[in-house]
Amino acid sequence: MTLREIVQESDTKPGRAFDFTVLFLIVFSIITLTVETLPDLPPMAQSALRISEFVVTVLFTIEYGLRVATSTKKGSYVFSFYGVIDLVAILPFYLSLGIDLRALRAVRLLRVFRLFKLTRYTRAMERFGKAIVHAREEAMIFLFATFILLYLSSIGIYYFEHAAQPDTFQSVFHSMWWAVATLTTVGYGDVYPVTLGGKVFTFVVLMCGLGVVAVPAGLVAAALTKVLDDEER
Repeated sequence: MTLREIVQESDTKPGRAFDFTVLFLIVFSIITLTVETLPDLPPMAQSALRISEFVVTVLFTIEYGLRVATSTKKGSYVFSFYGVIDLVAILPFYLSLGIDLRALRAVRLLRVFRLFKLTRYTRAMERFGKAIVHAREEAMIFLFATFILLYLSSIGIYYFEHAAQPDTFQSVFHSMWWAVATLTTVGYGDVYPVTLGGKVFTFVVLMCGLGVVAVPAGLVAAALTKVLDDEER
């Protein structure tokens, strides 16, 4: 039994034990990260959480090093989706960047599909990825158009509401929050128009917002249909 078979393969008992250990560490890390957010934790609990995070990060670092060392094509792993996630999740700890990216470790739970041989779900994920690739050009155009619409909405509501609500709509930048909440049809209600022109303009933006929500889903659905048709052919 070679080290590469243990780290890279999950068909053997040692390989499965290695993968289950990593899976346990990911779940444990997610739980401790959640517990850290609780208020009024006793100092002893805070110290225990810091120590456990240090130990888990060191173990993840060792795992990352083993995966790089045992990869036949090291660059393929390093720049792969999981390779980037593995690195980004541990790098801030060593560089003291002040950015906590430990939550990204939850993404690594996707490996459970490979571990349990859930090939059906793996194929479904692959089809979804192909659909995203198929729809990327339409998505880019839609995204660009959405940013233009967001800017025009911010400008419009600023001109309608600035005089009536100078504190709320101080500038176009302040108005962008209203534009985002309205275009996405969320409508938190913390910022809203009071003038007749602003209300009419809000109605128009809301109608446009329905398209902003619906179009991406339509693009992905159409692309998935095309991928399924290609597989059947």
